Amino acid sequence: MTSCRGILSSWRGLIAVAAIGLAVAGCQVSDLPKHLKPLSPSIMAKIKRLDMTTTSPILVRIFKEENELEVWKKTREGKFALLETYEICAWSGDLGPKKVEGDRQSPEGFYTIRPAQMNPNSSYHLAFNLGYPNSYDASLGRTGSFLMVHGDCSSRGCYAMTDEQIEEIYALGREAFRGGQRAFQVQAYPFRMTPENLAKHHGDENMPFWSMLKDGYDHFEVTHQEPQVAVCEHKYVFDAEAKDGKSFRASDACPEYQVPQDIWIAVASKQRQDNERTQQILASLERKEKREEDWEARKAVIAGIIKGNSDKDAAGVSPAPAETPQVIPGAAPAGEPTDDPARMMEIASSVPLPPQSPADAAAAPADAAEGDVAAKSTALALVPEEPQTGAIGRIGKAFDRVNSV
Repeated sequence: MTSCRGILSSWRGLIAVAAIGLAVAGCQVSDLPKHLKPLSPSIMAKIKRLDMTTTSPILVRIFKEENELEVWKKTREGKFALLETYEICAWSGDLGPKKVEGDRQSPEGFYTIRPAQMNPNSSYHLAFNLGYPNSYDASLGRTGSFLMVHGDCSSRGCYAMTDEQIEEIYALGREAFRGGQRAFQVQAYPFRMTPENLAKHHGDENMPFWSMLKDGYDHFEVTHQEPQVAVCEHKYVFDAEAKDGKSFRASDACPEYQVPQDIWIAVASKQRQDNERTQQILASLERKEKREEDWEARKAVIAGIIKGNSDKDAAGVSPAPAETPQVIPGAAPAGEPTDDPARMMEIASSVPLPPQSPADAAAAPADAAEGDVAAKSTALALVPEEPQTGAIGRIGKAFDRVNSV
């Protein structure tokens, strides 16, 4: 069985949570069952400061890579605001969706939590069932069961919190149900859907799936309202209104639908900006990689020259006669002083690089300053640890002086 065995048990209603009546005959908080404990004074003060009510609706977002679980709560103005961020104690597997029973992978996607999924008798302190597989997962034949957010800080496919954290998260859900929320949404992501993270993971095989999740992420980001989630053609669609009274079916073709214009415009604008920024980051990373490859090639050539001269010195080979000077690529001409730091930098920089494409050549001026720094770093990296004699010794001494420039 995938994770959290023994967690699922019947909810038994919310025990008419209205009767929590924390005032029950002078009962002490510590005497209450863990699933009935009240919200802490600190979280109550935060709810008040953010103009929320104790029983207003909630929404949960999970980010694997950042190890964070967010609880958002609706304000009196009708939009969700971030109430609290919790550090996830443990989650299982890697970045990417859960696909099959037993893979110990924590799910990613959009899940709906109803009162019956709350488990006050969990073997892991307290828990609520994510409802995996949802209609999207099931349409792809994915399998798994008992995937939870729970306490006990131990995970085999779940999102595990500390006992103290799950008590507070559980209580926030309980109070929202008491206030009339029929279900709250959990959005589980591999990471925050920022251009930086999308560029970082752009080559991952899961990117098509993550791009689909980002669409829902963007709907929430621009509206701060819970996005309405539907599934058709084995994909998520958000805030979609089917035309002609048709409905969405996970494995069927999507019916003709529309997204409210104000949401569509806001999401499209955000996605255009994110895409542009992502492409800029990718281009910058590509240039950086190219520069690093070029400097590695140059360093290898210089190291080869130095090693060749060092081998000659060690073997006692006399320099070539003055009348037949030996020309070494990148070395100073015969008879020219080689202990001048500026000249040595010029020599190091003269070592030829692999041929550049027209595009690389055009971009070279913009990278000149960074090239100078890299040249100096390359030269300094080649300074011998021990004093040497002959040509190699002169190069080493000159590079020593470069360090003081």
